[in-house]
Amino acid sequence: MYDLGHVSGPEPFQRLYNQGYIQAAAYQDDRGIYVDAEQVTEKDGVFLFEGLPVSRSFGKMGKSLKNSVTPDDMYSAYGADTLRLYEMFMGPLDQDRPWETKSVVGSHRLLQRVWRNLIDENSGLPTVVDAVPSQELTRLTHRTIAAVAEAMEGLRFNSAIARITELNNELTKTGEPVPAEVARSLVLMLGPLVPHIAEELWERLGNQGSVVHESFPEADTSLLVDETIEIPVQVNGKVRSRVTMTANAENELVEQAALNDERIQELLEGKEVRKIIVIPGKMVNIVAS
Repeated sequence: MYDLGHVSGPEPFQRLYNQGYIQAAAYQDDRGIYVDAEQVTEKDGVFLFEGLPVSRSFGKMGKSLKNSVTPDDMYSAYGADTLRLYEMFMGPLDQDRPWETKSVVGSHRLLQRVWRNLIDENSGLPTVVDAVPSQELTRLTHRTIAAVAEAMEGLRFNSAIARITELNNELTKTGEPVPAEVARSLVLMLGPLVPHIAEELWERLGNQGSVVHESFPEADTSLLVDETIEIPVQVNGKVRSRVTMTANAENELVEQAALNDERIQELLEGKEVRKIIVIPGKMVNIVAS
């Protein structure tokens, strides 16, 4: 297609990746003949076709089982981006996945929440602010970028969407205007997944050109390491409490924090501490008798 001038760049397909089947509920009447799945209703746990009970099974979506879902109907009801997002979020790309039409609304709501976080619903104007994001939000954003990039490289689109959802949920939870740099990264991550809404958001946020020509955001590796970690504290081999320490805390400080823990002090009352074993960043084990 590139040689013929139909596409602007060399074709990107470099290897074969076999995808799993999309499965959907199929229904048979008492003769074993498949009936139109779209016309089946459920009442009190019984599936009915034209008023008569039918049995349900699951199989590859297609004409033979009469359980196909017409894409045009999904476009009309939810839009192409929602359908794309749901299909990619259903599960690993190379595995069979069950289709649930009622679950599509979850993907639709995610896109609605993204829109409301960045755009005023009444005026249609962006609500992002030119402010420095908090340290916690900056760290979360860069961790999301790294996780999404890795997942996309491995064609694990469902994992990428899950991490984007976590970031967007955090933006929703704060209830504060989204910093511009976070909004930019969010839209760029959405671009390969939902190109239509991403393009619209990109333009409304005041950017020039198309989002598909922009580079994927890069994560700051220094922000991917936890500043603090939670270390389990064992007493005679059993976890009894946990202490939060800086990731590079010296063993002596970790020991002291473990011994000063209120729960640990209660357990050690009247006992002699014979030995303290510290595995840096992993565990503290107090041997007492």
